[in-house]
Amino acid sequence: MSYLPQILLLLFVLNLGTAFGAGLYEIKVVIPQWFRKSALSGCYIDREAMRELDSGRKFWAFVTTLPLTLLTLASFIVIWLGAPGYNWWLAAALLTFCERISTFTFFIPTIIKFQRMDTLFTERVSHLVTLWVRLNYIRTILILIAWLFALRALVLC
Repeated sequence: MSYLPQILLLLFVLNLGTAFGAGLYEIKVVIPQWFRKSALSGCYIDREAMRELDSGRKFWAFVTTLPLTLLTLASFIVIWLGAPGYNWWLAAALLTFCERISTFTFFIPTIIKFQRMDTLFTERVSHLVTLWVRLNYIRTILILIAWLFALRALVLC
C-alpha cells in the first residue's frame, strides 16, 4: 500500500503525457480535416471526416474521457490523505480537473452539436468553430502545464 501514491502519480503522469501528445496530433492532423476553410463562409464542418475519424469514441474515450478523469479524482483522494509532492501534484490535478470540466461541459457537447448540424455554412457556425479551435489550444496548454507539474511531483516522491 505504501507504493500506491507513487503508482497512481506515475499513471497520472503517463496519461497526461499521452493526452498532451495526442492533443498535439489532433491539432495538427485531425482538426484541419474536421474544420475546413472556405473563402465564402470562413470555417465549415466536414461532418463526413468527423464521422470517419470519430476520434472521440475510437481514441479519446479510452485515453482521457474515462482514465484521465478517474486518475484526476483518485489523485485528489490520495493528495487529501497526505501524498508526497503535495503542492505540485495538487496543482496538476486542479489544472486537469479544470480541463476535464471544460471537456465535459463545452468540447464534447459542441462536437456532438457540430456532427448533428443541418446547416454547416452559416456565419454563426463559423464563429463557433473558431471559438472551439482557439479554446482547444488553451486546453492543450493546460494539459502540458499539468503534465509538467505532475512530473515535478513525481521527482519529489
